[in-house]
Amino acid sequence: MNLSELTFTAGARYEAKRKGRGLGSGKGKNGGSGNKGQKSRSGGGVRLGFEGGQNPIYRRLPKRGFKNVNSVKYATVNVADLNRFEEGTKVTPTLLIENGLVKKEFNGGVKILGNGKLEHKLTVAANKFSKSAEQAIVDAGGTVEVL
Repeated sequence: MNLSELTFTAGARYEAKRKGRGLGSGKGKNGGSGNKGQKSRSGGGVRLGFEGGQNPIYRRLPKRGFKNVNSVKYATVNVADLNRFEEGTKVTPTLLIENGLVKKEFNGGVKILGNGKLEHKLTVAANKFSKSAEQAIVDAGGTVEVL
């Protein structure tokens, strides 16, 4: 089969119905917009979330707390999770993503937490370390690099 031999199945494509072209066309006079009112006018209609003048839901619901726009979020990895890497490996955020330890990139990067015990020597490069994580890596003979 060649591209030149392709044809459309009957009914798969059809011309769009032309609006406002006489009563016999099926979309004559008002062109399918109905009679009068805001929705029948050109440019008519209401904005998203408008409820006809009733207080909209986003204004009715209470807003609580404070959202800090400058907050920094870290993807966290425990020291015990690093045992899957072989001795002498340089563990970087990209390596953690490849191995599925970090599923989503956060604006702060990766933070290593000190939960668990590190079995062998690793060079760990991350954006932030807890004090216990730093201690656990050094105790296992590894090194810590802050990015």
